[in-house]
Amino acid sequence: MDKPIGTLLLLWPCWWSTALAAQPPHELADPKLLALFGVGAFIMRGAGCTINDMWDADFDRRVARTRSRPLANGDLTHAQAWGFLGVQLMGGLAILLSLPHTLYCFQVGATSLPMVATYPLMKRYTNWPQLVLGMMFNWGAFMGWAATYGSLDWTVVGPLYASGIAWTLVYDTL
Repeated sequence: MDKPIGTLLLLWPCWWSTALAAQPPHELADPKLLALFGVGAFIMRGAGCTINDMWDADFDRRVARTRSRPLANGDLTHAQAWGFLGVQLMGGLAILLSLPHTLYCFQVGATSLPMVATYPLMKRYTNWPQLVLGMMFNWGAFMGWAATYGSLDWTVVGPLYASGIAWTLVYDTL
């Protein structure tokens, strides 16, 4: 999946949740939140790609399609990749700390990090890595609501999250 499409797929659940949290007809989704989620999706998608390339560098060297990736071909070292990942995660943290209801959003957002770190390994250990991808990519269903209200209404975000996971299973399997 190319990076612009992957970033949009990560971004949409944040935007959907933010739009659902708005109080129509008098209120639209907060443009500042939408912008923060846009930057955050770009940064965290990049972090996920960095982690994936770090986990898979040895495999990538043996596959024609991935052989030219910077870690696989030796243009970057793992130490440099760790440094770059640190910069990306600091950027993600800066976005997270810029959200309203900061402590609550931090708790909700940080809960997704184990999935970000382990998703690249799931293709080795399960026949359903797309399920973990869906769980990770659709975490934004929680974030938009949490940033708007400082809480989660499970009757709204639960179905949104579940449908986002189903959507991811379909497009990633196809």
